[in-house]
Amino acid sequence: MLRVRCLRGGSRGAEAAHYIGSGLRVFTGWVQRTFQSTQAATASQNTCAADEKATSPVPKDCLVCSYNEWDPLEEVIVGRAENACVPPFSVEVKANTYEKYWGFYQKFGGQSFPKDHLKKAIAEIEEMCNILKGEGVIVKRPDPIDWSVKYKTPDFESTGMYAAMPRDILLVVGNEIIEAPMAWRARFFEYRAYRRLIKDYFNSGAKWTTAPKPTMADELYDQNYPIHSVEDRHKLAAQGKFVTTEFEPCFDAADFIRAGRDIFVQRSQVTNYMGIEWMRRHLAPDYRVHIISFKDPNPMHIDATFNIIGPGLVLSNPDRPCHQIELFKKAGWTVIQPPVPLIPDDHPLWMSSKWLSMNVLMLDEKRVMVDANETSIQKMFEKLGISTIKVNIRHANSLGGGFHCWTCDIRRRGTLQSYFD
Repeated sequence: MLRVRCLRGGSRGAEAAHYIGSGLRVFTGWVQRTFQSTQAATASQNTCAADEKATSPVPKDCLVCSYNEWDPLEEVIVGRAENACVPPFSVEVKANTYEKYWGFYQKFGGQSFPKDHLKKAIAEIEEMCNILKGEGVIVKRPDPIDWSVKYKTPDFESTGMYAAMPRDILLVVGNEIIEAPMAWRARFFEYRAYRRLIKDYFNSGAKWTTAPKPTMADELYDQNYPIHSVEDRHKLAAQGKFVTTEFEPCFDAADFIRAGRDIFVQRSQVTNYMGIEWMRRHLAPDYRVHIISFKDPNPMHIDATFNIIGPGLVLSNPDRPCHQIELFKKAGWTVIQPPVPLIPDDHPLWMSSKWLSMNVLMLDEKRVMVDANETSIQKMFEKLGISTIKVNIRHANSLGGGFHCWTCDIRRRGTLQSYFD
């Protein structure tokens, strides 16, 4: 349930250590009260009333309906690598990327990613789309946009990045599409690439919610965030210190992962407690939002650290153990540690970690889209009785995501269930 990447591989990111929820002793009083009130509110719910609301049908003709990560996939948004630009080397980007790539960002920030590499990534994603269509899935794509255009708000200036990772910006809960506010200045206007699609879904009967857009003023970031090494990152994460402050709500949708009525989230470099609390209030009482944390030096996005792949089945990154793992074991869940990734050390991962190998997309409980190069995890799935659909997106990985990151499931055939009662 945690995807951190150094941009995106933390698992999407680097490696970060977090203590959140009950595992984080350094919570501020405000966070403690918030979390306690969340649990109390959940406990005091009238079960019958909550179940009645939770099982109410979505509009008959609505194209949007998805409650978890594994029901049969019918429609999906797949991102675009076209025109992808390197984000400017700002404090929030520095805090989420490996030190060995800082020179890359300093030199190419605001410019295109290497053209040849980008061309190969585009071809890989096109093939991925074709394979999804061959599996009976409807595929939608965001609009191509020139991300090199400079923009200015009253609080900052930047260029854009891409519309490659719809999982980062869109969260589907039932028949509702939630647009995340984001936390990187380079991603402030990323929602524009998806607006045509979202309007179509809205016209079909879907709910459409845009979370409060942060100003992304200097106060949102710790301008003196002291990162010089992986050791620094571990110490800061263990202390509950992140580059984003509590100045205003912010979150990336990719820090949340769904399991029916229970949704799990991590406090990360891009998702703060105010953002989590906004989501908790917005989704209550039908859904319960739980904070979990990991031994991760650079948490950013949950699905390359903790990826739920079926009812009672979760992949947990062995390099980033979950501090609340007993919650799942006591509920009877099977926790599986995926094998060490096989991606070579010399492959560029500007915005990712190798653990994108576990960033898989479930087409249903018995079919999974997995990296064609990662034979070890393929064997793991086969032992679980899950058929693997092998696709090579290695160059696309460099932009910061695996199959789960590159997609946002719009419709899965299933109903709202509770897996933790």
